[in-house]
Amino acid sequence: MTDTAALERARALLAEHPVIDGHNDLPWALRENVGYDLDRCDISQDQSALLHTDLARLRAGGVGGQFWSVYVKAEFQGDKAVSATIEQIDCVRALAARYPEHLQLANTADELVAARAAGRIASLMGAEGGHSIACSLATLRALYELGVRYLTLTHNDNVPWADSATDEPAANGLTRFGVEVVREMNRLGMLVDLSHVAPDTMRDALRATRAPVIFSHSSSRAVCDHPRNIPDDVLAALPANGGVAMATFVPKFVLPAAIEWSKQAESVLAERGLHALDTTPEAMEALRAYEDANPRPVATVATVADHLDHMREVAGIDHIGIGGDYDGVAFTPQGLDDVASYPNLIAELLTRGWSEADLAKLTWHNAVRVLRDAEAVARDLQRTERPSIATIEQLDGTDGLR
Repeated sequence: MTDTAALERARALLAEHPVIDGHNDLPWALRENVGYDLDRCDISQDQSALLHTDLARLRAGGVGGQFWSVYVKAEFQGDKAVSATIEQIDCVRALAARYPEHLQLANTADELVAARAAGRIASLMGAEGGHSIACSLATLRALYELGVRYLTLTHNDNVPWADSATDEPAANGLTRFGVEVVREMNRLGMLVDLSHVAPDTMRDALRATRAPVIFSHSSSRAVCDHPRNIPDDVLAALPANGGVAMATFVPKFVLPAAIEWSKQAESVLAERGLHALDTTPEAMEALRAYEDANPRPVATVATVADHLDHMREVAGIDHIGIGGDYDGVAFTPQGLDDVASYPNLIAELLTRGWSEADLAKLTWHNAVRVLRDAEAVARDLQRTERPSIATIEQLDGTDGLR
């Protein structure tokens, strides 16, 4: 199959089975760059000079559903984290209201499918980090009522009830309150997202959950030994759970050679008082200057496809998906430059012998199924369980550890 033929087949496949992407940080990018002023950054226009995402490129990429991340920095704690998360939710709702011919809010699997049938991009929300609920199950329920359909249990730092993959172990997984958070999420129908969490947290959550989990943007640790990736034993547990691991495109998570380069680049940002995840023009200027002096190892479409090949082998085709992390990273793989690039990945997988039926599961069907299954579990649980009124003080004591 020629590259041109594969790309044509990929675009045709995505027209029938579009991508449901697990994680895009456009709301935070809009906060950081224009203070949510959508007049200053109109995504109905070409925004390629500033962002990975705009409406035309979403359409070109064959995106039919997007989990917009309503991420806030882990440095935000307590009421500040909660209010900032609500501001992020407000941004997503504002985008859907401003571009109703393109974006349609979706809270359920049926609404996701209906948005697609209407020719719109289904817009769902995921909160990235348990700090967004400030150790409050009532806040968790409020976020669900506002449309948040997954919670990533941690971001880059531990929360008092769960360990992050990129922090020092404190709870050795989930505390008793952490288990209660997972179980209340099950009762609500909110997906438990295990990206960013430590392997012991992953394993504890898989033991605690009554519903399928997701990894909204994580790849294979066996292929690239970065703590943000998923160990094989956890991938192998997904079939019994019914969950989905959505491979990400972040170069330092997919290409071993990029790990050390990224650490050094982040230290350059820190020296300038900039956050490691900063993608503002000032941060990008500093990173490009560093790159000019220190050539960056470049991931490619094939690098990401290698992860998907391995993840399919270990977890099975019914348990993998895609979570690009666009607008949450400074650099992307060659050939996966922005949200218009998904056809390049599908074309690569076609040349590797993936069937169209398997690719349809990867792009669309697995994500729809996991959301629908979580909803079914919630309906059953709500017949017998009341909202939890447990507190972290009751379950874990004052130190936050079990």
